[in-house]
Amino acid sequence: MLKVTRKTKRWIGALLALVMLVIIVSIVPASRSSGSDHVLGTVQASPNRLEKKTAASASAGNRYEDYAAKYADEPHPSGTQRIEGESYAASDGMKVSAMEDYEGAATPVVATEDSGAIHWDVDVPEDGLYHIGLRYFPMAGNTSPIERELLVDGKVPFEEASRLVFSRVWRNELNMLEQDAKQNDLRPRQVESPQWQERILRDAEGYYREPFSFYLSKGQHRISLVSLREPMIIDYLTLFQQEEIPAYASMAQTYQELGYETTNGLFIKFQGEDAAFKSNPSLYPLNDRSSPGTEPYHVSKIRMNTIGGVNWKIPGQWISWEVDIPKDGLYEFGLRYKQNTVRGVNVVRELSIDGKIPFKQAEAIPFRYNGAWQIGTPGEDGKPFLFYLTKGKHQIKLELTMGDLAETIRMVRSSIQQLNSLYLKIIMITSASPDPLRDYELEKKIPELQKVFEAQSNLLTAAADRMDEMVGGTSASTTILRTTSYQLKDLGSRTETLTSRLKSFKDNVTALGTWLLTVNQQPLEVDYLFFKSPDVSLPKVSTGMIGKSVHEVMSFARSFSEDYSHISNEKKDEKTVTVWIAAGRDQAQLLRSMIDNSFTPHTGISVNLQLVNPAVVLPATLAGKGPDIALTQSDVINFAMRNALQDLSAFPEFDKVRDRFMGSAFASFDYQDGVYALPETQSFPMLFYRKDILEELNLDVPQTWEDMYRIIPELQKHNMDLALPQNIVFESMLYQNGGRFYQEDGIATDLDSAIGIETFRKWTELYTNYKLPIEFDFINRFRTGEMPIGIADYTTFNFLTIFAPEIRGQWNFVAVPGTRAEDGTVRHDTMSTATGTVMFKNAKNKEASWAFMKWWTDTEAQVTFGREMEAILGESARYAAANLEALQQLPWSAKELNQLVDELEWVVGRPAVPGGYSLDRHIYNAFYEVYTEGSEPRETLENYVRTINQEITIKREEFDLPTK
Repeated sequence: MLKVTRKTKRWIGALLALVMLVIIVSIVPASRSSGSDHVLGTVQASPNRLEKKTAASASAGNRYEDYAAKYADEPHPSGTQRIEGESYAASDGMKVSAMEDYEGAATPVVATEDSGAIHWDVDVPEDGLYHIGLRYFPMAGNTSPIERELLVDGKVPFEEASRLVFSRVWRNELNMLEQDAKQNDLRPRQVESPQWQERILRDAEGYYREPFSFYLSKGQHRISLVSLREPMIIDYLTLFQQEEIPAYASMAQTYQELGYETTNGLFIKFQGEDAAFKSNPSLYPLNDRSSPGTEPYHVSKIRMNTIGGVNWKIPGQWISWEVDIPKDGLYEFGLRYKQNTVRGVNVVRELSIDGKIPFKQAEAIPFRYNGAWQIGTPGEDGKPFLFYLTKGKHQIKLELTMGDLAETIRMVRSSIQQLNSLYLKIIMITSASPDPLRDYELEKKIPELQKVFEAQSNLLTAAADRMDEMVGGTSASTTILRTTSYQLKDLGSRTETLTSRLKSFKDNVTALGTWLLTVNQQPLEVDYLFFKSPDVSLPKVSTGMIGKSVHEVMSFARSFSEDYSHISNEKKDEKTVTVWIAAGRDQAQLLRSMIDNSFTPHTGISVNLQLVNPAVVLPATLAGKGPDIALTQSDVINFAMRNALQDLSAFPEFDKVRDRFMGSAFASFDYQDGVYALPETQSFPMLFYRKDILEELNLDVPQTWEDMYRIIPELQKHNMDLALPQNIVFESMLYQNGGRFYQEDGIATDLDSAIGIETFRKWTELYTNYKLPIEFDFINRFRTGEMPIGIADYTTFNFLTIFAPEIRGQWNFVAVPGTRAEDGTVRHDTMSTATGTVMFKNAKNKEASWAFMKWWTDTEAQVTFGREMEAILGESARYAAANLEALQQLPWSAKELNQLVDELEWVVGRPAVPGGYSLDRHIYNAFYEVYTEGSEPRETLENYVRTINQEITIKREEFDLPTK
């Protein structure tokens, strides 16, 4: 008789429970639909209503709505005037090259660089408003979208014309998806596919539905394009009037008049992931395993079966597909999509066929929120639209626009700017932490206070009402609008309570900025698209509850056998290198693809790539179970001291490889005359400043610490602060004055030198005498204007670009403040941090490992990795490459890159010595003793220097290093 153990009983019980769960789930109807079939009905816009309700609130700055209102009664002259690119009148700061027969252009074209300006003189035949079009070809650059500023007669006509964006064209490198050794689809690499494009000048942020209209009086005018980012080839510009797009009712009548007939029995499906072209490299195929109805499907393997998602969220991004239509006639259009990210907002796409929008409603097709996949067909009043297509190939393009939401977003943005401006005026009087019992007489000092509160309250209420109208009910996205509107209304009626509620007011304005960032992003994921005859039924959106249950059970079962963390091609031979990467799966997959595409085919060396937790590298190495190579290591000194790393300077071509980097990048990788890592990343601080606030206060950007000392009281007089992190300030001051952290060979610290002591005194006085804050949220306070100047790592630039869209164009960065030398020059020394690639001493094949390290830190590999990571994760993930040539090829504008390269010349590497951790620890202890207890700086520092030196001596003795 078989013996039934407790373990067996538990397994049987678990299996029975699982079976019962499947039966119950299959029988009981779902409480929430797994998908829905519906007509994507357009919402009729009523922007005038919103404009009238908010007429009392003027927009902030020289906005396009002010410009358009000023010239609203001007005529729109008919006719088209073409301005050939090669007819330019002059150029400034750039070399313009004329070319003939370029990429099929019928006339000569001109190549413009990524900085400077080009000008055309135009004779305008009559007064009026004109649209401006541009035919351009993207030149090879740093892969960023092209940006230009438009000037008319030397001036920017309105603020939005200072940044015009022109997209590039991208595609999958291969027509077929590749798979790894485990039959998982690999993300296809995106490559640029430049082609001629025609673009009407319009708002880069998508805040205006219509293209810009420029007023030009009769006579001669100079039109200029100023390069902000990336080179571009220009064929011609046009002054014209965009044709009015007919409504669907008019187009349907035209169909009848032309005798177009509906087709019968046809269903043409094309997969979303098979897109022909796209505007951004981030629009690559995605994997969805949330539904067995997604095509293609596999229960456990990775299949690239959708496109878009959170990567398709920025206005102006587009995806196009090529479809082969078998017969002339009228078709319905539809798609299987998922919009499960933005609640209370209709995500909008503009549909064009062969470069033309078929009718007015196709300009803004709404996609409603639902947690599951949906099938939708654009239509009106419950009836799908019909599209006339001829037999043959057609290009279908969906572009992200804001639709009717544009007016609402524009108004909320204007409100945020005015409320931020008011907040700054208030804190200039009260400070950010006012005395709640003091009467600051704000109504007298800010006469417009009550009026602004009331006007902005009405504006936000109108914006919330409009959003409710657009979704046909109560929108979940209006909560913060109504909350802030209520608070503003209450503050307007009880201004005496403002000082006690100032923090709440600031928090709500900050929340409005976050709302703007969220709503401005419009993600949409597409599984497949289709054209069908009206008599053909829509496809099923899902496989039903039984299919879903089987999918969940099988996925659970397969999860025990599938290993998604092992990123390996599973090839094992004598020339195999084991590489550990302590990063995310996206980074690992990208590196795996790069290895398979360019490293292994050229060297014959296989790479066993593994994802690991950073904390396991050192223990595994000491236990003899480490890899051959580890990437992105920062604490190299701990490995080198323990004789665990290979000295790279012993390899041939090391000096040639070293020339790829600044010498400062190796400072923390040098130990005892050896070099134990090749740099991957190197970052350093820059000075960030708000241009608008400094201009308002008539302050110049500080170039030296003397300038900073003059600015501090001016800002504090207006109750503003500076963000000066203690460690960055001390390091910069120390090295700018010729000081250093350690004596030669790191035997002892050099902070007790005359320079070290004097620098420590000045450093502590900044915080004791000038009362600078030592803890702060720089990003948010810079955003609100409370901290208009601050020092932060240069990668903060990308974060601000994404996180604070409402202050775009109002801030910049420059080198950290410097110290003026006796000869008059200014030293901008500052310290960098670096990560590197290390080879372990017990590597089985050191020559193969060295070959991998040379390849990985080379310009081509670093540029590819940096660009691809930005394509995958967005602009905020821009790679801080240590390779100098790679840094210059990443998507920085020419102006931004010049600032970085100039400061990089002054960067000093952070030295790493045994026991060096004690310096960081005790320098802060010394600082806080002076800051909190008022101790004498010199005596305090000397006491802690002795402690630092004792720890360094102990650590050097531990590793048999000289101590004298």
